[in-house]
Amino acid sequence: MEESIDIIFENENYLAINKPVGMLVHRTNIAFEEHALIAERILKQQLGFKVFPLHRIDRPTSGIVLFGKSSDAASALQPQITTEKVKKLYLCIVRGHMPTAHGILDFPLSKKLEGELREARTEFWTLSETEIPFSSSDRYLTSRYSLLKVYPHTGRMHQIRRHMAKARHYVIGDTTHGDNKQNNFFRDRFGSTQMYLHAWKLAFEEPNTGQQIDITADLPTHFTDMLQKLSLEFKPL
Repeated sequence: MEESIDIIFENENYLAINKPVGMLVHRTNIAFEEHALIAERILKQQLGFKVFPLHRIDRPTSGIVLFGKSSDAASALQPQITTEKVKKLYLCIVRGHMPTAHGILDFPLSKKLEGELREARTEFWTLSETEIPFSSSDRYLTSRYSLLKVYPHTGRMHQIRRHMAKARHYVIGDTTHGDNKQNNFFRDRFGSTQMYLHAWKLAFEEPNTGQQIDITADLPTHFTDMLQKLSLEFKPL
């Protein structure tokens, strides 16, 4: 077996992984590479049985992905996964300082990238702010960044990334909705081509037992290294 995945939670019915950047949760219509890293396939080889993804995070996003260990277990939890009964918290590095330490972005978004606009709410908390003595644009001699804790109350595609773009506080390294000037600055200054968005915490109630499950996924090395380079402080809660 060539690949294995870090399993950070497991009980009789469910397991969670800390997905690395660049790995797909499952095969998609837009990713046909023969040698693509696909979590669902790797886990089947690693465990010897099929698992059932309950949600997904984007390929450039790291962090928690939850799987059912049987179709029955997945079906029992699936109705809750897009509701606030399953709470997902993210960490991200964004351009600039937010106007308030805590707030909600509520720009309507399509469920996917096109289509009818629907309600979308993303709550954020500023955990740390920094200003570095390097220019990332023609307008300023210094550059400001923030580390945010983010809770998407709704589940639109790329919701956090799109809401941050609407607010002009782009997620660093986001090549789809982000700021090319910032991405180029991070590549040239720090040699970084990664996106700084991490699925950090997930909490849910076990449908069969009623047990409260709380899962935390450690930050990947590229994320902790960048926090240090930017002098952004992160104190895990």
